[in-house]
Amino acid sequence: MTVIITDEDVARHLSMKECIGAMATAFADFSSGDAVNLPRSRYQARHSDPTRRYFANVHVGAVPSAGMACVRAGSQIIVPPSPTNNRRLYENPRPFCWGIVILFDIETAEPLALMHEFQLSGMRVGATSGLAVDHIAPKDVKTLGLFGTGKQAGAAFDAITCVRDFDRVVVFSPNAEHRAAFVAEKAKAAAGRIEVIGASGAAEVVRGADVICCCTTAMDPVFDGDWLTDGQLVISIANSDSTNKKRTEVDEATYAKSRTIVVNDWESVIDNDQTELLEPLEAGIVSRDQIVELGDIVAGKVEVKSGGEGVVYYKNNSGLAIQFAAAGRVVYDRVMAEGTNRQIPTEWLGTDLGALYEAGFRPSP
Repeated sequence: MTVIITDEDVARHLSMKECIGAMATAFADFSSGDAVNLPRSRYQARHSDPTRRYFANVHVGAVPSAGMACVRAGSQIIVPPSPTNNRRLYENPRPFCWGIVILFDIETAEPLALMHEFQLSGMRVGATSGLAVDHIAPKDVKTLGLFGTGKQAGAAFDAITCVRDFDRVVVFSPNAEHRAAFVAEKAKAAAGRIEVIGASGAAEVVRGADVICCCTTAMDPVFDGDWLTDGQLVISIANSDSTNKKRTEVDEATYAKSRTIVVNDWESVIDNDQTELLEPLEAGIVSRDQIVELGDIVAGKVEVKSGGEGVVYYKNNSGLAIQFAAAGRVVYDRVMAEGTNRQIPTEWLGTDLGALYEAGFRPSP
């Protein structure tokens, strides 16, 4: 039987600490060449409403040590950025996320599960940022500066504060109401362990922060890189691609101040035409030998540490299928151990070739 794994299952069965551990497995295996991941594929198509576009987001890959391969397929209706709005808005006619992750058993090729993508999608991005902080930032960091107050910002807050004991987190987003609600929610969850402060402007977030994390839907830089000082670790999750050539959360000054740039996957920079990194490379603002992959840091092949001279910039540059496969393994095993009535016959998802096999044929799909 193939099971349906809901967002509620993911939230119940996967802690942030465990998700960070799954990301460590995925990236170390990716560095060794064991895990396989193709650069994500995104495209837009014409919509009947000229103010909207159809948007698809596809990831494929496998983590053999977890016994999982996966296909993540996201399907959305978006309102593209315009002169009056510099953010891409997700506007499905029905208030649903229609993304799905198919988890395949590497040993049998059978689909083990159809998993909702929404909960894990934000969680694995935050967990990957947390993984980077754990390997790069000094142990004695005190202040986290956070741009954004949405789903991704919440996951980043949870992950980064999971790996380091911050004294305070300074938060900014342009929507004062959202900012106040986010600060109240995270302050309550921290229960006095961390002081959570709402900032009135971007400079307050950057000033004095050991780690600065950008988790926004902005199309343009959210702070001035000239404000950065030696020792800071900067993180961003927004990236340009073939559907958004100019999207970036950091400016040219940030690149110029960075002594090391860390990416999830260099191949995705090239394949997805991530111009916000390629253009500083072409202009000579940064060089290729400054860029390393996160997996090589996790695997111990290279060492990158913030807290010294210059800035370290972690460009969480692409979602990877291996993130879903590694975390999906944990959730799938727990759902199966718990038991679920959300099952469908696996045969419904395939074509019976029994007669052809008996006749000696092994046709390809």
